[in-house]
Amino acid sequence: MKKTHIFGLIIIAIMVAILVSTGTEAGTYSDFSVAEKMEKDGDADAIHVIGKLKKDASGQILGMQYDPVIDANHLEFLLIDEKGREQKVVYNQPKPQDMEHAEQLVIIGKMEGQVFKCQQVITKCPSKYQDGKVDLQGADKAPKTI
Repeated sequence: MKKTHIFGLIIIAIMVAILVSTGTEAGTYSDFSVAEKMEKDGDADAIHVIGKLKKDASGQILGMQYDPVIDANHLEFLLIDEKGREQKVVYNQPKPQDMEHAEQLVIIGKMEGQVFKCQQVITKCPSKYQDGKVDLQGADKAPKTI
Protein backbone atom coordinates (compact mmCIF):
# COMPACT_ATOMS: atom_id res chain seq x y z
CA MET A 1 0.00 0.00 0.00
CA LYS A 2 1.09 3.53 -0.66
CA LYS A 3 1.80 5.90 2.19
CA THR A 4 -1.02 8.19 1.03
CA HIS A 5 -3.55 5.32 1.28
CA ILE A 6 -2.41 4.49 4.81
CA PHE A 7 -2.54 8.15 5.80
CA GLY A 8 -6.05 8.44 4.33
CA LEU A 9 -7.26 5.39 6.27
CA ILE A 10 -5.85 6.80 9.50
CA ILE A 11 -7.65 10.11 8.93
CA ILE A 12 -10.93 8.29 8.22
CA ALA A 13 -10.51 6.20 11.39
CA ILE A 14 -9.92 9.33 13.48
CA MET A 15 -12.99 11.04 12.01
CA VAL A 16 -15.18 7.99 12.70
CA ALA A 17 -13.90 7.91 16.31
CA ILE A 18 -14.76 11.60 16.74
CA LEU A 19 -18.26 11.10 15.33
CA VAL A 20 -18.93 8.13 17.59
CA SER A 21 -17.67 9.90 20.72
CA THR A 22 -19.72 13.06 20.10
CA GLY A 23 -22.80 11.05 19.18
CA THR A 24 -22.92 9.40 22.58
CA GLU A 25 -23.03 12.79 24.30
CA ALA A 26 -26.22 13.81 22.49
CA GLY A 27 -28.49 12.00 24.94
CA THR A 28 -32.23 11.75 24.86
CA TYR A 29 -34.91 14.08 26.13
CA SER A 30 -35.83 13.66 29.77
CA ASP A 31 -37.91 15.46 32.34
CA PHE A 32 -37.29 17.21 35.66
CA SER A 33 -38.07 14.15 37.76
CA VAL A 34 -35.23 12.25 36.03
CA ALA A 35 -32.90 15.22 36.60
CA GLU A 36 -33.86 15.28 40.28
CA LYS A 37 -33.25 11.52 40.63
CA MET A 38 -29.86 11.87 38.92
CA GLU A 39 -28.86 14.57 41.41
CA LYS A 40 -29.90 12.41 44.37
CA ASP A 41 -27.90 9.48 42.94
CA GLY A 42 -24.82 11.69 42.57
CA ASP A 43 -24.87 11.55 38.76
CA ALA A 44 -23.32 14.81 37.49
CA ASP A 45 -24.15 14.24 33.81
CA ALA A 46 -26.07 16.94 31.97
CA ILE A 47 -29.44 15.99 30.48
CA HIS A 48 -31.78 17.46 27.87
CA VAL A 49 -35.21 18.61 29.06
CA ILE A 50 -37.84 19.78 26.61
CA GLY A 51 -40.66 22.04 27.74
CA LYS A 52 -42.61 25.24 27.39
CA LEU A 53 -42.38 28.57 29.15
CA LYS A 54 -45.06 29.15 31.76
CA LYS A 55 -47.61 31.62 30.36
CA ASP A 56 -50.93 33.05 31.52
CA ALA A 57 -54.19 32.90 29.56
CA SER A 58 -53.26 35.98 27.52
CA GLY A 59 -49.88 34.51 26.51
CA GLN A 60 -47.73 36.60 28.85
CA ILE A 61 -44.68 34.78 30.23
CA LEU A 62 -44.81 34.20 33.97
CA GLY A 63 -41.81 33.91 36.28
CA MET A 64 -39.14 35.23 33.92
CA GLN A 65 -36.52 37.41 35.58
CA TYR A 66 -33.97 39.09 33.35
CA ASP A 67 -32.48 42.55 33.75
CA PRO A 68 -29.52 43.17 31.44
CA VAL A 69 -28.69 46.41 33.28
CA ILE A 70 -28.09 44.57 36.56
CA ASP A 71 -26.62 41.34 35.13
CA ALA A 72 -26.81 40.51 31.42
CA ASN A 73 -25.58 36.99 32.17
CA HIS A 74 -28.35 35.90 34.52
CA LEU A 75 -31.74 34.63 33.39
CA GLU A 76 -34.36 32.86 35.48
CA PHE A 77 -37.59 31.40 34.14
CA LEU A 78 -40.23 28.76 34.81
CA LEU A 79 -40.38 25.82 32.43
CA ILE A 80 -43.09 23.17 32.24
CA ASP A 81 -41.76 19.83 31.03
CA GLU A 82 -43.69 17.33 28.90
CA LYS A 83 -45.08 15.63 32.02
CA GLY A 84 -46.49 18.94 33.32
CA ARG A 85 -43.95 19.58 36.07
CA GLU A 86 -43.09 23.24 36.59
CA GLN A 87 -39.47 23.99 37.47
CA LYS A 88 -37.39 27.10 38.11
CA VAL A 89 -34.48 27.25 35.65
CA VAL A 90 -31.35 29.39 35.98
CA TYR A 91 -29.23 30.20 32.92
CA ASN A 92 -26.03 32.19 33.49
CA GLN A 93 -25.62 33.44 29.94
CA PRO A 94 -27.34 36.19 27.95
CA LYS A 95 -31.01 35.57 27.14
CA PRO A 96 -31.45 33.78 23.80
CA GLN A 97 -32.90 35.91 21.04
CA ASP A 98 -36.66 35.46 20.43
CA MET A 99 -37.01 33.22 23.48
CA GLU A 100 -40.45 34.73 24.14
CA HIS A 101 -41.70 33.54 20.74
CA ALA A 102 -40.45 29.96 21.03
CA GLU A 103 -42.97 27.14 20.90
CA GLN A 104 -40.68 24.95 22.98
CA LEU A 105 -37.31 25.12 24.66
CA VAL A 106 -34.68 22.45 25.02
CA ILE A 107 -32.48 23.07 28.04
CA ILE A 108 -29.29 21.17 28.75
CA GLY A 109 -28.03 21.01 32.31
CA LYS A 110 -28.65 19.41 35.69
CA MET A 111 -30.49 19.88 38.95
CA GLU A 112 -28.74 21.71 41.77
CA GLY A 113 -30.96 21.65 44.84
CA GLN A 114 -34.40 23.01 43.94
CA VAL A 115 -33.18 24.72 40.76
CA PHE A 116 -32.31 23.36 37.31
CA LYS A 117 -29.04 25.01 36.24
CA CYS A 118 -28.74 24.92 32.48
CA GLN A 119 -25.65 25.40 30.36
CA GLN A 120 -27.48 25.78 27.06
CA VAL A 121 -30.93 26.88 25.88
CA ILE A 122 -32.15 25.90 22.43
CA THR A 123 -35.31 27.58 21.14
CA LYS A 124 -37.79 25.74 18.93
CA CYS A 125 -39.49 28.56 17.07
CA PRO A 126 -42.87 28.36 15.35
CA SER A 127 -42.72 27.05 11.85
CA LYS A 128 -43.73 29.11 8.86
CA TYR A 129 -45.30 25.91 7.54
CA GLN A 130 -48.43 25.51 9.62
CA ASP A 131 -51.47 23.36 8.87
CA GLY A 132 -49.79 22.16 5.69
CA LYS A 133 -49.85 25.66 4.21
CA VAL A 134 -46.73 27.41 3.03
CA ASP A 135 -46.21 31.06 4.01
CA LEU A 136 -45.81 32.82 0.68
CA GLN A 137 -45.75 36.42 1.88
CA GLY A 138 -43.46 38.38 -0.37
CA ALA A 139 -43.10 35.51 -2.84
CA ASP A 140 -44.56 37.62 -5.64
CA LYS A 141 -41.75 40.15 -5.10
CA ALA A 142 -38.99 37.57 -5.40
CA PRO A 143 -36.73 37.88 -8.44
CA LYS A 144 -37.77 35.64 -11.29
CA THR A 145 -35.31 33.18 -12.72
CA ILE A 146 -35.21 32.72 -16.44
